Amino acid sequence: MLPGLSLAVFLLLSTSSAHTVGQPRLCSALLSTGVRMNCSSLNLMELPPLPSDTTELHVQDNRLTSVSPGLFDRLVALRKVSLSGNPFHCDCRIQYLRNWLLKNRDIVLKKPTCASPSSVAQRAITELSDDYFSSCVLTSCTGGTYNAVLGAMLCCVIALLLWCLTLARRSTVTLSIDERHTGFEADSLRSLKPKHRRRLHNAPSLDSFTEVLERPLTNMELLPQVLDVLHKKHNIKIKAI
Repeated sequence: MLPGLSLAVFLLLSTSSAHTVGQPRLCSALLSTGVRMNCSSLNLMELPPLPSDTTELHVQDNRLTSVSPGLFDRLVALRKVSLSGNPFHCDCRIQYLRNWLLKNRDIVLKKPTCASPSSVAQRAITELSDDYFSSCVLTSCTGGTYNAVLGAMLCCVIALLLWCLTLARRSTVTLSIDERHTGFEADSLRSLKPKHRRRLHNAPSLDSFTEVLERPLTNMELLPQVLDVLHKKHNIKIKAI
């Protein structure tokens, strides 16, 4: 009773679907070990809802131009399919059917072919290469929604760049130089290696040497020794003018 009841409900749904799309006749269903659907030669432009336990599906010689993505995925009990004799239009919308046919070669009775466009007319759908669908990568992302999201992201990036540019124009940079660096050029300070910087930091300041030199010497004989010490230990040379 339950299988017959489910089949009756399915035929009722098929009837309402057929009236919606204006089909003249209904698919016939035979119930044995599974549901065998015969929808051949019914002038169908799209497939009606199919029961999930369908084992055979015959839809040859109709007016199908494509198959809705995911239509066959829930038909896990499908063992025999016939899709030949339909004017399939092989554009991006046929990619789902092509991929499904490649995975289910054994249950397809006869390879369906393309009717259009003219470049692939009379060619089996399974013979279409991946390169043929290379232009369908972006369009598969739900068209308008993808374009809207991409446009919004682009506007955000442009706004961020403009904000950074405005901030850069308004900002100022202040360079603070310590008093002990007075008299040195900035380029020379950056070019010094770390060990040279440490040597410069630990060396006595120039002011201290100036004070020593300005002090009156009690003994002029000590001057050569002082100059020698400055030259050897501190690498400071003093030339007489």
